[in-house]
Amino acid sequence: MRIATWNVNSIRIRIDAVVDWIRRLEPDVLCMQETKVVDDDFPTEELQRLGYAVAMAGQKTYNGVAIASRLPLRDVRVGLSNGEGDADKRLISASAGGVRVLSAYIPNGKSVGSPSFAQKLAFFTRLGSTLEAQAPDRRGVVLCGDFNVAPDERDVFDPARMRGQLHFHPDEHRALGELMDFGLRDAYRLHHPEAGRFSWWDYRGAGLQKNEGLRIDLVLLSHDLAARCTRAEIDDAERHKDKPSDHAPVLVDIG
Repeated sequence: MRIATWNVNSIRIRIDAVVDWIRRLEPDVLCMQETKVVDDDFPTEELQRLGYAVAMAGQKTYNGVAIASRLPLRDVRVGLSNGEGDADKRLISASAGGVRVLSAYIPNGKSVGSPSFAQKLAFFTRLGSTLEAQAPDRRGVVLCGDFNVAPDERDVFDPARMRGQLHFHPDEHRALGELMDFGLRDAYRLHHPEAGRFSWWDYRGAGLQKNEGLRIDLVLLSHDLAARCTRAEIDDAERHKDKPSDHAPVLVDIG
């Protein structure tokens, strides 16, 4: 089973790139973030023509998450547990091929110490509660998306410069660690111990050319699926193409 995640940074702008990528890599499930479109305007037909069912939760201009699957999607849920009042569309989950898949777009946090930063940390806590509610046996879970946190020093281009800053703050690391205590493993790190491989580069300041990036797009697997993970890759070639998203897709194979 091949599962991928990609912050597409506007699905309507990137739909041709997404379709081409799906044709080449043939994921069974593709999770998307920052779709930036209301559900009625999501380019569903383009993905259906490729044989994919689509579940989405979107809003105009900001946020938005989706799951495309060539396996049947069942028990689709939108949002965090007990989140009836949440306006932002940041989480969608569904069962596909016997696996519970969650596509998440964690808040950026804006600046350390701000109310938005506190909301980011609270989101992690609520996401953990959502996992407990949806998968109490802690098995068969794939949580993927844009986490807006680089897990460790290997995942930032300059650890000394980034330490204590947004995306690399001890409070963020603590929140991510508590989430992973659910029993999750970072699929990429199962196969790649090396530093300097990133999934996001700023459009500004020649970040891509200098490889000044962050690895903030993650696929987290429950222990049973981690034991079956045979491959994990960041397809950074997509970031070098014309008019790309600022994020590269990440794909994982589970045997």
